[in-house]
Amino acid sequence: MTDLPPVRGKLTPNRALSDLTWLRVGGPADWLFQPADLDDLAQFLAALPEDVAVFPMGVGSNLIVRDGGLRAVVIRLGRGFNGISVEGDTVTAGAAALDAHVARKAADAGVDLTFLRTIPGSIGGAVRMNAGCYGSYTADVFQSARAVLRSGEVVTLTPEKMQFAYRQSTLPEGAVLVEATLRGPSGDPTDLHDRMTTQLQKRDETQPTKDRSAGSTFRNPAGYSSTGQADDVHDLKAWKVIDDAGLRGATCGGAQMSPKHSNFLINTGDATAADLENLGEKVRKEVYATSGITLEWEIMRIGEPAQAVPVRKMTNDQNNDQIQDQGRNRP
Repeated sequence: MTDLPPVRGKLTPNRALSDLTWLRVGGPADWLFQPADLDDLAQFLAALPEDVAVFPMGVGSNLIVRDGGLRAVVIRLGRGFNGISVEGDTVTAGAAALDAHVARKAADAGVDLTFLRTIPGSIGGAVRMNAGCYGSYTADVFQSARAVLRSGEVVTLTPEKMQFAYRQSTLPEGAVLVEATLRGPSGDPTDLHDRMTTQLQKRDETQPTKDRSAGSTFRNPAGYSSTGQADDVHDLKAWKVIDDAGLRGATCGGAQMSPKHSNFLINTGDATAADLENLGEKVRKEVYATSGITLEWEIMRIGEPAQAVPVRKMTNDQNNDQIQDQGRNRP
């Protein structure tokens, strides 16, 4: 294993990642680095050999780590990167600050970032994935971000550099987001907190919040309206085409498409990463076969598969029929 630069933070070899992800699956990373502060992170990246891969990781809320683990240094920010400050209508948050905490502190100050309240994860992930709900997206309130490049240089990223799109943005390879500045409209603190309470109640009624999941599995299909006509918005919902393919409740080993919300992939207790990914891929194939629509993953999948892991068959709990692959060349 490659010798790595000295650090003031914590550097752990062969660190299991399964307990750091919401789905609780996955093999180890070669290294896990938890920097002490910005200087520690910048100096480490500047001295790190160029052939060593880097993967910035948030709280693992939107991530499948494959069973063979990750041949990289995983960088996970913690204390020192989770501060939140508010000045006027502007909120500055460390990349490790949880979305929910940012929404609440902003509301206390009369700044409306309420859409963040029900988004699982941290601000770094929200910026990276242009997270959003209720018709609002991170890009709508984004002012700037700071990041450490693979070279160790600390840079400021503008909206133009981020190139936000639906559920995605553009970051330099290996860059680690450390802070974001957001600007929201003004609102009455009591009204904002009441709105978030209502949002939470609605989420709990419609989503499997008590299960091990990683949020929405697939992006809503682009180019289709709810009537199936061509459209520039993402009006057609992924759960609808999954339901139409008869896949609500479908299982593969310990993985399942949630009976409560069919666009949520859940670990029922003993799923492997292979179970989860195989189920997702087979759902994509069945949806393509029945509707001609290609679902795109919203969950990020990283790492290597384990050797000699048996592939478990997918079934549908509603009719217990085995679902076969529809061809290797399809999605």
